[in-house]
Amino acid sequence: MLYKKLTMPAAVVCGVLLIDQLIKFYIKTHFYLGEEIMVLGKWFRIHFTENYGMAFGLEFGGKSGKILLTLFRVVAVGFICWYIFDLSKKQSNKWFIFSWALILAGALGNIIDSIFYGKLFGYDDWFHGRVVDMFYFPIIQTTIPDNWIFWAGEDFEFFRPVFNFADAAISIGFVIILLWQKTFFNEKQLNNQES
Repeated sequence: MLYKKLTMPAAVVCGVLLIDQLIKFYIKTHFYLGEEIMVLGKWFRIHFTENYGMAFGLEFGGKSGKILLTLFRVVAVGFICWYIFDLSKKQSNKWFIFSWALILAGALGNIIDSIFYGKLFGYDDWFHGRVVDMFYFPIIQTTIPDNWIFWAGEDFEFFRPVFNFADAAISIGFVIILLWQKTFFNEKQLNNQES
């Protein structure tokens, strides 16, 4: 039964989306923009920031670019849904399907922000919401020595990006695929040869 094979990816998507949106709603309703609290010393902070939906706070073409970016993401999510359905039908490796379910859930979590948050929180129209980010891990903060050829004397911080639970799900999904790609794709070739 195909619906049984789709139970795991559906549960992953629903679980990640629920956690992601609960965290974002809490941050959005309990923190002011830019507010920061220390969780584990200076190395893990909750820092409320928002971005227009591209990685690392990049923007693309103003308001019309924002709509195009969101529509592109919706199409990409449609493709990922089809791909997960196809993988499940072909009885692919469960971890491969799990990885794609994480990526799908993360993409959906950020799309929800982009489509609904502007209207929901009253700061813009549909499709113009900003993605809520909060996890900040500035593990290393230093200044690059003056005798270095590149970036001499500049401040250096690792890990600079502030991200959310959806971003983490996407990253974990891609890391699993990268680390076990040989296993996943060898199994896929074996399945194709047998059929």
